[in-house]
Parts: sequence; structure tokens; C-alpha cells
Amino acid sequence: MSLLTTRQLSVAEAFESLVRGALPIRFTAYDGSAAGPPDAALGLRLTSERGLSYLLTAPGDLGLARAYAAGDLELEGVHPGDPYPALRELKQVRFHTPGPAEMMALLRSLGVAHLVPPRPPPQERLPRWRRTVEGLRHSRSRDARVIEHHYDVSNRFYELVLGPSMAYTCAVFPHERSTLEEAQAAKFDLVARKLDLQPGERMLDVGCGWGGLAMHAAREYGQQVLAVTLSPGQAEWARQAVAQAGLSDQVEVRCQDYREVTESGFDAVASIGMLEHVGVRNYAPYFEHLRERVRPGGRLLNHCITRPHNRRTETGAFIDRYIFPDGELTGVGRIIVAGQDSGLEMQHAENLRPHYARTLAAWGSNLREHWDACVAEAGLATAKVWGIYLAGSRLGFELNDIELHQVLFTRTEPDGSGGFGLETHW
Repeated sequence: MSLLTTRQLSVAEAFESLVRGALPIRFTAYDGSAAGPPDAALGLRLTSERGLSYLLTAPGDLGLARAYAAGDLELEGVHPGDPYPALRELKQVRFHTPGPAEMMALLRSLGVAHLVPPRPPPQERLPRWRRTVEGLRHSRSRDARVIEHHYDVSNRFYELVLGPSMAYTCAVFPHERSTLEEAQAAKFDLVARKLDLQPGERMLDVGCGWGGLAMHAAREYGQQVLAVTLSPGQAEWARQAVAQAGLSDQVEVRCQDYREVTESGFDAVASIGMLEHVGVRNYAPYFEHLRERVRPGGRLLNHCITRPHNRRTETGAFIDRYIFPDGELTGVGRIIVAGQDSGLEMQHAENLRPHYARTLAAWGSNLREHWDACVAEAGLATAKVWGIYLAGSRLGFELNDIELHQVLFTRTEPDGSGGFGLETHW
């Protein structure tokens, strides 16, 4: 349908006019109009004029997120805790950008008043350029606020979504029937084997989360572990878990910036799900700092989300405002280069992309199963945002929009010793 018409368009007609090809879902609007297959199992419902204003003033994922979090946009035919089927269908929808004449016709039909942006939902963070009041990007003060925003939602909320392991990183599924808990234990053990942990040695765990890897290394491999996180909520939960496990004499948990760790001589350093928060331009000083923490001949393993290319890219507006403020990603190539340029020897790299898609599916299933408790703990809007975040991320890993790499380095000595032996597998 062309927008170049003198008659008033309904909301659904205006929406359909911007779609290339056929709609795979049913779209309905507050004015009673509809588009798409009447018998579609999945639907998108715009419930208010405010929702329309959100969509028009912030086209793309940010406007959709605002309308959805505020309750002005609903996904029909799916559970809000696991809306993956709807997002998979919506991924197929392609829009075209209207020209000036089409845009004017669209605004005449829908009303220029909708170009006034409504107040964003309270769950939304300030845009990047306005966060300078919190310090420069990736300064210690600003990083602390960012981590608190994401990780201190509620420890109980994370318990419900992540399960007993409290591991908020990619699991490793040994086989198709593995449970999430089995897969997270397998991930911890894979990291331990790659780091060649030996009884009585010392390990540094930066970005330790709720302490799962630190406790595994202490309990199963006899390690003395220093574990650091910027999240006060994580640190307190981890300390209690360590004490309950009887590991307080082996694991120290600090609420501390990794840049403030001055101890050195660690036999192994683990960085799991940490580099995403560091910033691509800070990779060099990051790896240089960690290299100084590990002894000559020791090992460092970095585990983080990556791109299928090596360009520096910021996360999308939805992820930046609602989930991971200041997050940046790039490809495994730049991570390897940064590690090598800091004086580390790269020994092994592995892409676990399919495992993260499966991990996210399990988290989404947990959110759906414990939906009422999650809503009671964090609020309806936050729970809904997490539903689309987990489902959208799962789709991203399935489509190779994002990847997950483990890269193993050694601090090889100048004479070439202290690197790898003849290992070829784990």
C-alpha cells in the first residue's frame, strides 16, 4: 500500500505499508485495525497512542523495548518469560525507510503529536552521551555503577533464572540431554583443565560473579582463590556460599575493581564474562594488568562474548539502556592480538556459540517456570525486559550474530619455556 494517498490511514495500514513482503504474524492496534494473517498463532498488539509515540520517536529496538516495558505493546501467543517464538518470527520482518513524501503522509495520518517523545520507562538508563555525569566511560566509578545496575537487580531473581549453579555465563553441554546444572559444572571443569589447576596453587578469578568457578577450583582442584567482583550483591552472596561450602580458608571474595588487584605470582588467572564490560580500547591495559598478576609459566583464560568480525561495535540501544550499559564487543582476533601484544602467548581458542544458545534457552525456561516469583521480586516491567533479552540473545547466537570464545594464553618466559607441552585436547 502506498502512503501517498489523501485518505486517513489506520494504524495497522500505516504499519503494513512499511513492511517489505507479507507479515508472518498478526498485528492489531488500539484503533481496532489489524494486519497480517487472521489465523496467525503469534501476534503483536499496540494498545495505546503512547505506544505509537514510542515507536515513532525511537524507531528500532529501543522504541519497541520502551513500548513493551511500559505495557503499550504486547506479544500474543507466547509467554512473556520466554517470547522466543515471537522474536524468531519478527526477525523475518523487513521494513523499508519511507522517503520524505511518504513520511509526511504517514505523519498526517497518525498525527504530528506522536513525534513528542513520551517519558521512557523507569527501567531505562540514560543514553551514553549523558552518562558523563557518572564519569568517563569505563572509569572505575562509572563501571561500578554499570555493574550495580545489571547485577544487583536481586540475588533471588538470579537464583530463579540461573538455577543452583548461579553461573551467568555460557555453559558447556557434554551431550544433548545434559541439564543446565550439568553443563555449568562441565564449563567450570573445562576452564580448570585448560588452566591446568594443581593442588596448592593460587588462582585469580576476575569478574567472579557469584563465586561458582572459584568454589569449583577450590573444592575440586585444591586451589587458593582470590575472587573479585564490582557487584556488592554478588560479593555478599558469594561470601555466604563460600562459608556454607566450608571453603572460607581457600576462597577470598572481594568487592573490588580488577585494576585494584596488586597481588601477583598467581599460577592461573580466569576472566569469565568480564571483557564485555572493559571496552575494546582498554583491551591492551587489561591484558597487561592481568599478565602482571600471573607468574612466568602461568596460564590465563579469557571467556567472553564476541562478534563474528573484528570491528569494534557497541551494543544496540535496547541492550545499552536496559541490560548492559557501556557494553562493547568485537571479534576473537582483536582479543588474541591484545593478549599477544601484552606479552602473552596464545595457545588455544574455541568458539562455544551453540552452547550459549542452549544456555539462554534454559534460562528462558527458568524465567517462564518461575514467572510469578520473578515478577514479585523484580517487578513486571523488569521481568518482561529480561524475557526479550534472553530470547533475543538466544536468537543472536543461533544466527551467528554473536559468538562466545574461550582464549587460553600462557606467560611464556623469554627463553621459550613455561609455555605448552604436547597437549592437544582437554
